Amino acid sequence: MNVECYVDPACPFAWATSRWLTGVAGRDDVTLRLRQMSLVVLNAEAIAAGDMNPVMAHHMAVSRAGGRLLAAAPADSFADLYAALGRRIHRDHADVTLDVARAALAECGLDPPLADAIDDPALDEAVAGAHAVAVAAYGEPSGTPLVAIDGRTFFGPVITEIPTGDAADDLLDAVAVLARTPAFAQLQRPRSGPPTLTTGQEG
Repeated sequence: MNVECYVDPACPFAWATSRWLTGVAGRDDVTLRLRQMSLVVLNAEAIAAGDMNPVMAHHMAVSRAGGRLLAAAPADSFADLYAALGRRIHRDHADVTLDVARAALAECGLDPPLADAIDDPALDEAVAGAHAVAVAAYGEPSGTPLVAIDGRTFFGPVITEIPTGDAADDLLDAVAVLARTPAFAQLQRPRSGPPTLTTGQEG
């Protein structure tokens, strides 16, 4: 099955979903592609209006800097750079500073001076273009993660920890069944708090 996952670097739920999918991407029947979307673009009106609490404002700052860095890097390095940056953001709780960006780039064998991209508003157009592709895939504006299986795109699955082993395979197979069911539209249950990111796939 062909799986695409649209992620924003600031979103812990996107990180959890992407790590689960990365863990199952070694299956012979799975081809995974991680792609960019943007919470900054999604929330542009609220940002312009100053309608952000401090926590959300911080998330938007991480999204903006990380999104620019991902947009500036070669397209074939996206998954590796997202992983290197994501570990620093979600495991180490780091902001996307020049030093953090340089370290993530160096880990991926990319040119550390690309780190200057985090402060370059000229890259916002590329970020917006990537986000537009995500919106088109889903059919309307949405948060992250978005997951497409063989061309059918969902918001989610939103997971509160990262499954591994048989549990990871079972979840993918279940979502794949939903993807093959044209009448399926939505499934949701309550959740609380951010995901647990200290176990499961870290790479």
